[in-house]
Amino acid sequence: MATYRDTLRRVVTLGPPAISAVSVAFCLVLTVLAVKGQWAPLPRAVIGAAGLAATGAVWFRDRWPVAVAVVGAAAYALSGNPGPLLIGLFSGAGARLGMRFAALAAIGVAGFLAQQWVDNGRFSTDALVSALAATAAALVAGGYTATRRELTSSLRERAERAETERHLRDEQAKTAERGRIAREMHDVLAHKVTLISLHAGGLEVNPGAEPVRVEREAALIRATAQEALEELRKIVGVLRAGHDDKFPDLRRLVESWASAGNTVTLDADLGTLPVVTARAAYRLVQEGLTNAYKHASGAPVTVTVTGNPQDGVTITVTNERPLRPAAHSSGAQAGLVGLAERFRLIGGTVRGGPDDAGGWRLEGRLPWDASARGTHDQDAAGG
Repeated sequence: MATYRDTLRRVVTLGPPAISAVSVAFCLVLTVLAVKGQWAPLPRAVIGAAGLAATGAVWFRDRWPVAVAVVGAAAYALSGNPGPLLIGLFSGAGARLGMRFAALAAIGVAGFLAQQWVDNGRFSTDALVSALAATAAALVAGGYTATRRELTSSLRERAERAETERHLRDEQAKTAERGRIAREMHDVLAHKVTLISLHAGGLEVNPGAEPVRVEREAALIRATAQEALEELRKIVGVLRAGHDDKFPDLRRLVESWASAGNTVTLDADLGTLPVVTARAAYRLVQEGLTNAYKHASGAPVTVTVTGNPQDGVTITVTNERPLRPAAHSSGAQAGLVGLAERFRLIGGTVRGGPDDAGGWRLEGRLPWDASARGTHDQDAAGG
């Protein structure tokens, strides 16, 4: 039994042409048996011709199952070979209930009764019951097989679609993760490297500086480089372990810039802000100070953070008109793009542009508690 099922399963998986070929071979064998055993009270030549005609029609069972059933009914009456009729009924039963199904039922009953009429010259109750039972069995088997085939095909399509969607989600997640890592790396490296450049520039423009000052500036450069390494290690740790709950120290950030000879005024109190909102504000100030050095070196900078739970939080970094040409004018503004995306994910906005005094103003707005918008995990992944 297991071998028979395996063979049938292999045949089905070959597709309609293979099934049609097997059906034709099966009907041909029945035709030979019908001729040898003379299954109908007619000459063997008639039995053979009717069987061969119906066997040839079986090849078109998928395209014209009703026609195959009609030919099979006639052949059954003339040859006693039920194969083509059963295959026609079986193949056509996959259609939806309607005229076609009713026509097949009528053809099946008529074919089985016609064979009884040819054999006995009359109909009997037993013959009618047998015709109804045989027709119903063929139609039910065909309908079940077709329904199962459609269900299997539908499940296969759904599985393939789900697999495709999973791959797309994986690619989107990878792209988003790469973007978050790139933003974190930019935030850390741009800030720290700019500070290092600032200290080194001070030494460059003062080649005759006293040894004590050179030693102090070199120590600041070394300390800033070490801080950059620590920040990178922290980012890697957050990416591996998850959310970083360390509260951002905005005052220390501003002091690090002031120690490099910049004039930075701070008016803020991040200690009252939720940690997610405070972290985003810290990143905006960090980006604003970095850009102020690049494009308005030496100009005084003012950092302001204001807000309340009702109105949200506003963070501004404003620098006055540059006192000398920009130290760095190149750049693709990747930091501002990443910053805007970071704020968008937690329900905020970022704007930047010149102010009325000829300086530059970078402004960000956030809800008071950004984590309440359901984006806490995104912010954790992004830093």
